[in-house]
Amino acid sequence: MPLVVASPHSGRDYPAAFLAESRLDALSVRRSEDSFVDELFAAAPAQGIPLLAATFPRVYCDANREPWELDPSMFDGPLPAWVNSASPRVGAGLGTIARIVASGEPVYRRRLPFREAEERIRRCWQPYHAALGQLIAETKEAFGACLVLDCHSMPAHPGQTHSPPDMVLGDAHGTACAPRAVRRVEEQLWSMGYRVRRNDPYAGGYVTRHYGRPREAVHVLQIEIARALYMDETAIERLPGMTRLQRDLTTLLATLAEMDWSVLRR
Repeated sequence: MPLVVASPHSGRDYPAAFLAESRLDALSVRRSEDSFVDELFAAAPAQGIPLLAATFPRVYCDANREPWELDPSMFDGPLPAWVNSASPRVGAGLGTIARIVASGEPVYRRRLPFREAEERIRRCWQPYHAALGQLIAETKEAFGACLVLDCHSMPAHPGQTHSPPDMVLGDAHGTACAPRAVRRVEEQLWSMGYRVRRNDPYAGGYVTRHYGRPREAVHVLQIEIARALYMDETAIERLPGMTRLQRDLTTLLATLAEMDWSVLRR
């Protein structure tokens, strides 16, 4: 089917040099991971669906950002004029090279040279997007359309006590994916008992907004999965619920095989 599954934030291969220069211990530095999301969708290749998963960690280089969203305060010299240093993500400390982990702790003991960021982007970000772009092009050529499921996990929010969602579907407020495809995913998740919300609080990041071009028959739907469904967020360990969730997401992919894909073509 014309489907690609992507997991840009589940990487957990931490370079020794990076860990040595980090202020954080081995567990704290993992707070930004979408841990085990690649495993949740591991059945995709057996169903004939490409699964693209970053092995590098998000805190090291974030593939769901523009390539050059960098915070000037992190570096030991001026940045090139073409760097985007004014985005809201940079302001939050979560640019292409993150200043903090998701829980707010600073990552580095020192300021970095720009060449360090440049190396990571060229070695991690660019190959990931080259692979994703190629998969989209090959899928569209073969089927006339492509749907990318960009898969993530979301932490529990202490202030959100009343019926928090199990999953959030982000289509950039209707601009990145055909409504019928979003509804098909939504209805299947509802039928399995999950609480599903659209675009709140996650409408889609760089991948969704950059690649989602329905008029060109390329559709992207971001899926955020509540970590409480399958993992211990403090210990970053799998919970027994992971087995059921894996099974349900495998069923979701199988259900999409029955969809009328002609609605995605232009």
